[in-house]
Amino acid sequence: MKFKNLDIIYFILFSLINLVHGEKLAKYDSGLKSRFVNACYYQMVGEVSFCPTEDIGCSCTNKNALATVAGCLYGINKTESQYTRNLNEVCSYYNATVNDDWFQESIGYYLSDAKSADQIENFNMSVPIDIPFILNRTNTEYMQSSYTRFYNNYGHSIDYGSGILGYWLLVLLLGAFTNWFKVFFPNTTKKLTNPAINWWRANVSMPATFGKKRVQEQSFLKFFNFLIPSRFESIVLFLFYCITILVNSINLKGVDGDYIGETKYMSEIRYVADRTGIIATVMMPLVFLFAGRNNFLQWIVGWNYSTFMTYHRHTARVMFALVVIHAVTFTIVFVPYYAESVKETYFKWGIVAGVCGGIIMIQAMLFFRRRWYEIFLFLHISLAVFWVVGTWYHVVELGFIWVFYPTIGVWGLDRVIRLGRLIAFGFPQADVTLLSDETLKVVVPKPSYWKSIPGGHAFIHFLKPTYFYQSHPFTFTDSVDQGSSIILYAKVKGGITRNLYKSLAQQPGRTCKVRVGVEGPYGESTAAKYANTAVFIAGGNGIPGIYSEAVDVAVHSKDGSNRVKLTWIVREWRSLYWFYEELMSLKKVKIETTIYVTQPNSHIFMDEFNNRFTGLERLSIDKPEDSEGLSLEKDDSFKEITKLEETSCDEKTDLDPCHIINTIKSELSHISFKEGRPCIETLIPEELKESSGSVAFVTCGHPIMVDEIRYYCSKNVCNKERKRVDFYEQVQVWA
Repeated sequence: MKFKNLDIIYFILFSLINLVHGEKLAKYDSGLKSRFVNACYYQMVGEVSFCPTEDIGCSCTNKNALATVAGCLYGINKTESQYTRNLNEVCSYYNATVNDDWFQESIGYYLSDAKSADQIENFNMSVPIDIPFILNRTNTEYMQSSYTRFYNNYGHSIDYGSGILGYWLLVLLLGAFTNWFKVFFPNTTKKLTNPAINWWRANVSMPATFGKKRVQEQSFLKFFNFLIPSRFESIVLFLFYCITILVNSINLKGVDGDYIGETKYMSEIRYVADRTGIIATVMMPLVFLFAGRNNFLQWIVGWNYSTFMTYHRHTARVMFALVVIHAVTFTIVFVPYYAESVKETYFKWGIVAGVCGGIIMIQAMLFFRRRWYEIFLFLHISLAVFWVVGTWYHVVELGFIWVFYPTIGVWGLDRVIRLGRLIAFGFPQADVTLLSDETLKVVVPKPSYWKSIPGGHAFIHFLKPTYFYQSHPFTFTDSVDQGSSIILYAKVKGGITRNLYKSLAQQPGRTCKVRVGVEGPYGESTAAKYANTAVFIAGGNGIPGIYSEAVDVAVHSKDGSNRVKLTWIVREWRSLYWFYEELMSLKKVKIETTIYVTQPNSHIFMDEFNNRFTGLERLSIDKPEDSEGLSLEKDDSFKEITKLEETSCDEKTDLDPCHIINTIKSELSHISFKEGRPCIETLIPEELKESSGSVAFVTCGHPIMVDEIRYYCSKNVCNKERKRVDFYEQVQVWA
């Protein structure tokens, strides 16, 4: 059938279409054939009367009316059962039915007894007659043309919606091909450095859309904050917008004297209303799939969650824009009948879905997401539920519920898998510790079956009465000294982490046990392991995922053939405290590690290292008993006591930080320490020059640093040595 393409596309994209949908498509295709009998029936109603005005269903049982409809179908050569049997669909609106063989019973009567208006004496269309009627041939052409355009618009809408899905399918296949080509043909990938490929990678696939900024937040008129996609993502989205505008603009021409809308203009408005509504519904599963945590496309295509979220937001905005156009144009069409239409179930629930969608568009603005993430997430999910329910009731009566099934399948399957992951992991007691630089260290025992993904992340639920339902994503590492545990590090911000901060600050040793649920692991390692040199660059709290992947590459490097380098940029010496065990473990792994300390003369809270070192006397520090580097005030503000001790190791102070710093350098002698901030502009070409072949840069940290690395990687793609340069960004933009 004509629309089987949609069945195929849904199966490939969602793996949720079954034979039921094939039946629904068959039913809908059959419905398209009813346009001929519809046109004949309503032309008859407009030209002649067979029954009293108040008996609206009489035309489905009156033999003269049935004979008139049969004659109309006979005149346009649509006498097969696939066309005639659809009269029951028309009559069902009037609670009437006709026999399946009504056409055979009526056509003979029509051919022998039918008369036209000029053959009937004193003919008046409002006065019932008792013979079959020959309809006006000119009007028949207009009616058939009007209904053909009306119903064909449904078919075009489904085809065009399928075309949009087909576009995304093509984009995903290209992404999957690129991803798996690196996996299956790593040596060939290293050699792909010809001018054409390098130009594409340096100017399209790698850089930011404009200048350097990709993960940095942009601002417009203070409240309109936004992120700019990468250049490749921008091209994909630009083409998506172009295709969407195109398919909602073509084949919408009406005809003069159109019966459906009474005028050509109103008919075209109706066509737009139907087109935008159907395409928006066809797109909906894609919107939900892109946003799902258990999105199998992440594994197939190799894109990270942030990329799919970028596409989710734009497809959602386009879908909602189509819904708005659908609502406005239908309101224009139904103005004379609006008071009656609004009483219909499908109409009321359509309004509910539209209003919820509008609120989602507002509350999902970056300005609100970044400041009140927990509130945003709760409202987002709640409103999405009403959107789904409202859309369900809106389309079920209109015959398009089969298009909506994949949306329910995608969303429902994601929730079931997430619940299954939580139950399978169990709900163990985790050790949560607050470290002096406002970092939470969460040590979670893991089940034996649970395999960590280097560079991956997991969502954790802290099972407290006030926020057990919330989950937050964190990168993690396997515990160095407890192989059966994972460690998640979280920077104290707002929401859950702030509440834990205030609670732990008053606990002995700033540590406690909290029952948790863990959902994961999610994500995939990058293809950096296939490069001759893998350079991992982390900033601040971006180290856990970068560290775990760097160690994985080094451990699994065959005969040490991969050169692995790890660079960590921290602000102060105290920043090493929370990740010290992992740094110590690097002695056992062949990784060239460099740590940049950008404020080396800042020695706040250095005494905490005494808990780790033996042979050092406890340094006495004159400070309040409850300060511990934390503000324990009872108001809602939480701020760090900034008693900065800025000294150099050439000066004698009561703190005497030189002992601690020297001990750090001694214990971490396998690590090179540098003071100051690295120059990314020179670092990238230096690493490229030192490598024996291809170089892959993997980074996570402050957005400015990540954007700098991206920018200079793209600038060095075209190098004289024709070495392959790859860039992988591990920053996950959750909000």
